[in-house]
Amino acid sequence: MAVMASVLLIHTAAFGAGYEYPGEDPGYEEVITKGKVLKIENAAAENDLGDVGIPLTVQEIEVEITSGDYKGRVLNVENHLMDDPGYDIIVEEGDRVELFLEVNNGSIEAAYITSYDRSVYAFYLAAAFIIVLLVVGGIKGLKATVSLAVMVFLIFKVLIPYMLKGYSPIMLSVVVTVISTVVTLMLIGGVTVKSFSAIIGTAGGVLTAAGIAVAVGKVARLTGMGAEEARMLLYIPQGIEFDFQGLLFAGIIIGSLGAVMDVSMSVASSMDEVKHANPKIPTGNLIKSGMNVGRDIMGTMSNTLILAYTGASIPLLLVLFAYDNTLSSVLNLDFITTEVVRSLAGSIGLIMTIPLTAFVTGYLEKYNTAKTSSREDVST
Repeated sequence: MAVMASVLLIHTAAFGAGYEYPGEDPGYEEVITKGKVLKIENAAAENDLGDVGIPLTVQEIEVEITSGDYKGRVLNVENHLMDDPGYDIIVEEGDRVELFLEVNNGSIEAAYITSYDRSVYAFYLAAAFIIVLLVVGGIKGLKATVSLAVMVFLIFKVLIPYMLKGYSPIMLSVVVTVISTVVTLMLIGGVTVKSFSAIIGTAGGVLTAAGIAVAVGKVARLTGMGAEEARMLLYIPQGIEFDFQGLLFAGIIIGSLGAVMDVSMSVASSMDEVKHANPKIPTGNLIKSGMNVGRDIMGTMSNTLILAYTGASIPLLLVLFAYDNTLSSVLNLDFITTEVVRSLAGSIGLIMTIPLTAFVTGYLEKYNTAKTSSREDVST
């Protein structure tokens, strides 16, 4: 968005406010494609960007399109640098970039470099992750890969598309959470006591986090529009009137799911192992063992949630405290309070998952043992 805003600023400065954009032509289309930098003209002309007073360096770059309908075409592209490290795209020969093309009736009228082509490295890393998962995890790793694929499908084919159609974000997040939890835990643990226990524990923990987030969010009057991305939803072409608080709570539900699921399966799995090692262990002792395991997990996992949100906000926190803002004034900011509620509600949900999973596993194991014993008695 920032890059495109820069492009529009350059257009306005160069052609004036009355410039007629090619988009007014019915044959006009905007194309996003990929390219490779072949050559850069080192001689750069510096001038002033129109009447706005922004220093502008224009580089002449030769780029070959490497994907899409125009693959193989070589273009001369102007790369505009405005002495802003946040927006400038400084390229070198051989770099792969993303291109924004203005095409009118099949003819490329203008082209701009909008970003580096980072997607290929993300795909390489994803492939490495799956390979490591399969090599180390074996069959369990394969099942984990399938469950991950299901989760990605649910997010990009169910959650996001139906939110853009105006469906309730909370309802959608609950549906996605339920399906992904059942599929993931059943794939990894099979149709067993520990899987059912982990599913119940996960559901309880996520609902606890969601309930706390909703209650505190209402009282604290969180708008759900603290982040810039949320405010940008006001201007999307679909024209949907979003429930921004609902989006906030849906994000908390989805965000807490992974950690809660991890804790519930760890507790249920450890208790299942204890039960197999000592089939005659009393239910109370089995629950106590699960609680002990959960307490060991609790501290590190709670820190993980809080540190994850803090780590993503370090530049923002530095800016806020660099101007001598008090802690109270910082916490009064909508987007800061939102992150605090997100992390603490998720952590409370995670903590409550431990006793719930331990008790459910204990009594399900007891019921399963009694059922098995009665079948053996009947058979004899």
